[in-house]
Amino acid sequence: MIPLFPLGATLFPGGLMPLKIFEPRYLTMTRQAFVSGEPFGMVALQSGVETVVPEQDEVLHKMGVMAHIESFEEFNPALFLLRVKGGERFHIETAERQKNGLWMAEVTKVAADSEVIVPEELQSSANKLGALIRSLQEHGVMEKDMPFATPYRLDDCAWVSNRWSEMLPLDAAQKQTLLGQTHPRLRLDLVSEILEGLKISVDFP
Repeated sequence: MIPLFPLGATLFPGGLMPLKIFEPRYLTMTRQAFVSGEPFGMVALQSGVETVVPEQDEVLHKMGVMAHIESFEEFNPALFLLRVKGGERFHIETAERQKNGLWMAEVTKVAADSEVIVPEELQSSANKLGALIRSLQEHGVMEKDMPFATPYRLDDCAWVSNRWSEMLPLDAAQKQTLLGQTHPRLRLDLVSEILEGLKISVDFP
């Protein structure tokens, strides 16, 4: 079984996410994960909130991503600041909430995305992402502070679609659909349709 960290956002493979840990149920779990070097599972909430609220249940989505701790700062004994990177996807088979509020789950790992070169008809989505990265660099954002982990795989359907999936203003169910799409070309198709619909453009000098 693996420990789970339910939250209102969705982590994607290869993605970076900052976390502020202050609940007792997660302080011990994340410290143990940092010391052992083992990842923990991150899964989006279908309903409920991230902090414990009496009489309110947490309902989890079925697909999650293993979170590997990239940086760990103990601000004080009751506050950790983490940066995690998304690893393998998994499907929750069974999950139970322990007395201390921590979720533990039996999961099945989902195969990693195959490498698929971005086709010409979807190149616009990769170009917009590349423009965003260049704009951040030109504005002096250091690599360690970038919202994306290197290498920047702008030629890869999975990498491009996952980065847009993280950023797009979608609800948890929509992001869950993208996360669960096992063919990276089809995921990029869906993302490109959303970008077209939202009329998202990236302009830089």
